[in-house]
Amino acid sequence: MFPQRLDSSVAYDVAKAMMDGFNRHYQLFRTESARAKHRFETADWHGQQRAQRDRIEFYDLRVRECSRRLEREFKAGEQSMDIWQQVKLHYIGLLVNHHQPELAETFFNSVTTKILHRSYFQNDFIFVRPAVSTEYIENGEPESRPTYRAYYPSHANMQEVLVRLLEDFGLRLAFEDLERDAALVQGAITERLRNTQLRANLQIQVLTGLFFRNKGCYVVGKLINGFSEFGFSLPLLHNAHGKLVIDAALLGEDDLLMLFSFARAYFMVEMEIPSAYVQFLHTVMPRKPRNEIYSALGLAKQGKTLFYRDFLHHLRHSSDKFRIAPGIKGMVMLVFDLPSFPYVFKVIKDYYPVQKDTSREQIKGKYLLVKQHDRVGRMADTLEYSEVGFPRQRFEEELMTEIEKFAPSQLQISEHDGQNEVIIKHVYIERRMIPLNIYLQEAFDAAGADTLPQGPSAIRAREQIERAVVEYGNAIKDLASANIFPGDMLWKNFGVTRHGKVVFYDYDEIEYITDCNFRKVPQARTEEEEMSGEVWYSVASKDVFPQTFAPFLLGNQTVRESFMKHHADLLDVAFWQGCKDRILAGHVFDVFPYENSKRFRPEKLK
Repeated sequence: MFPQRLDSSVAYDVAKAMMDGFNRHYQLFRTESARAKHRFETADWHGQQRAQRDRIEFYDLRVRECSRRLEREFKAGEQSMDIWQQVKLHYIGLLVNHHQPELAETFFNSVTTKILHRSYFQNDFIFVRPAVSTEYIENGEPESRPTYRAYYPSHANMQEVLVRLLEDFGLRLAFEDLERDAALVQGAITERLRNTQLRANLQIQVLTGLFFRNKGCYVVGKLINGFSEFGFSLPLLHNAHGKLVIDAALLGEDDLLMLFSFARAYFMVEMEIPSAYVQFLHTVMPRKPRNEIYSALGLAKQGKTLFYRDFLHHLRHSSDKFRIAPGIKGMVMLVFDLPSFPYVFKVIKDYYPVQKDTSREQIKGKYLLVKQHDRVGRMADTLEYSEVGFPRQRFEEELMTEIEKFAPSQLQISEHDGQNEVIIKHVYIERRMIPLNIYLQEAFDAAGADTLPQGPSAIRAREQIERAVVEYGNAIKDLASANIFPGDMLWKNFGVTRHGKVVFYDYDEIEYITDCNFRKVPQARTEEEEMSGEVWYSVASKDVFPQTFAPFLLGNQTVRESFMKHHADLLDVAFWQGCKDRILAGHVFDVFPYENSKRFRPEKLK
């Protein structure tokens, strides 16, 4: 019996070391998130951007730390599978009364899969399903703050309650005029509740953690009245005089979905019990998957865990097949999807055309840049996975042929539970959008199908084209304000979301604007140069000639008219050089996650 007791002791020590590693990670994560409040109060915008970027690396650093400790102290990779089963059982015991059990389970999986062979990635050794419920977790410490606070306004004292609600956050920066702003919020809420009787249970519930991102601070809550409720957010910004203002009242699910979009940077929120925040947010955004809410809160690894569980669940309850994704095929990425699942899977090809001077590592570096950068609502977030298994019978043969031809190094066929399995060694997963070129082509087709130039279908099609072109230009300008030059600006590299927003998703040629050299095309010196179909002037690797965009983008007359009406400045060197100069001078642009029309007073901000 003595060896068994010894084995149990080792298993417990391994489990305890893993829990210590997770607790260290989450403490550092919370501390960095909490510092966002001070950075906001002191207008340290560059510090906020650095912290948002650096925090993304915290998780992998702690996983590596913990893995090294287990190998150094316990020779974890040499332990028997019986020991590892005991490790998991001891770890479950340590999760009792833990405030972040779902995150700790994911951390256990990350460390374990770094040590064990892939053949052991099963429920005996990792948490394929959660072992501990996150329902009704409470912080029992007397001095702890609850997840949310409740306020009980009436029609007569709504403004007063809103003032108290905001003062309770204890921001150390004065408002320019809080009573005035509270009155504006009251007016927006009153308008939302128009023709609705106020009920006895009228209340406002507000999450006690503030949400910080870039130059903004967001109060997030919901209003309950009778049997109805809606979520809201109040963006707090610095005005030109360094005082706080409430910039808008974002009311309802659609506004919040834009605020928490997958195309925006992660929030910094100081949370003791993250599952309670996710549950609260899911009640006001029921259409948003929980995995995307976790990611929006900066807990991207937990988002990946939940996404993969949802994906496996979907596979078990569907029968359609993976196919080559619709649209123009990319030169460096092979893209496929499952029609019934709202995501696309992107694999880096092994071979690229000669005009694509790049490598697998450079492409992965571009995707990492986007992950760490402010995406300003214009670049899709990606989930990155390694060694992903798919059922072989769910793949169309055309897709298998495509993978075997263009990405053979990323493909492995193995047997799992008596079935052939396709293993993709490295894959990015993104939300599926309508490619902008297809969106425009549908509008062109609708316009052409109307025999009358001023017929209803033709008018609607032209309006759709104009909206798409305006959004496309806005997307490029938002990216420029975030120091991103898309590189390849063709319509096919942008997508349209369900909210009609245009988002960029092809990252292999992006560059920082501050690294680009924006030039005018030199004047031709001879008639031969002017008539030449070849580039006769010298071009360095980072040179960009904005006036050359037009021939590739504006072949359609309707598109040209809309583009020149709204975004002709994108063809001018002065626009790009102006952005570059302001960024180099330290300016941080304002990019709002809501329409300008929602702002109370769109004056110049700090």
